[in-house]
Amino acid sequence: MNRTLWASARLPLVLRRCTVTLPGACVAPRWPASALSVLPRAHSSDVKVRSYLQYLERKIRPPPTPPYSHVCQVGDPVLRGRAAEVDPAAVRGPEVQRVIGALVKVMRRLECVGLSAPQIGVPLRILALEYPERMLQDSSPASREARGLAPVPLRVFVNPRLRVCDSRTATFLEACESISGFSACVPRYLSVEVTGLNEKAETVTWQVSGWPARILQHEMDHLDGVLYIDRMDSLTFTNIHWAEHNE
Repeated sequence: MNRTLWASARLPLVLRRCTVTLPGACVAPRWPASALSVLPRAHSSDVKVRSYLQYLERKIRPPPTPPYSHVCQVGDPVLRGRAAEVDPAAVRGPEVQRVIGALVKVMRRLECVGLSAPQIGVPLRILALEYPERMLQDSSPASREARGLAPVPLRVFVNPRLRVCDSRTATFLEACESISGFSACVPRYLSVEVTGLNEKAETVTWQVSGWPARILQHEMDHLDGVLYIDRMDSLTFTNIHWAEHNE
């Protein structure tokens, strides 16, 4: 039984009668008015109903302000604007240091390998990345070699500038804390170099290849309002929990 027949066999009889498939075409069925009454109402399973206590708490407690202790999700305008340059003289000041501290704290709590300031609600050109050895141990030797995995100690870049060293690309799955629950295949340059200021306002340059280069390019994109979904192979875009919805 092919997919079209299997799907139509599960429809109520009144709907099956009006399902028409033309050779070589994908045509939506034309439902008669009498069929609409048997269709279930559409409801979102994710709608949350607040209790009265939650309502009161929201009224009493002010909403959080950036830098957030959570990651902003796609749809938040802060993820789509170009982040502003940081005054080099302010890097060691309390405000920028607070942003850097929050960035590293959230990144480590969520166990992600990179994070940018816009993702915690701060539209400044700051990013952090870290790939500890313990994460590397979770990958097989074959995967490490294919992806160019390598441990990376904590690195913070302020006002980073990227230069492509090897314009060849490799395509692998990527995910993002700002597009929670999804992944897709994304092409990235094999080798890049970044120059910027570290958390001590010192000028640093780092040339990197393989997986660390991918992480760096992903985070650099965030500073320009670009998400991996803008570069992905759309046919590979996947809800990582799709199988659970069929159980």
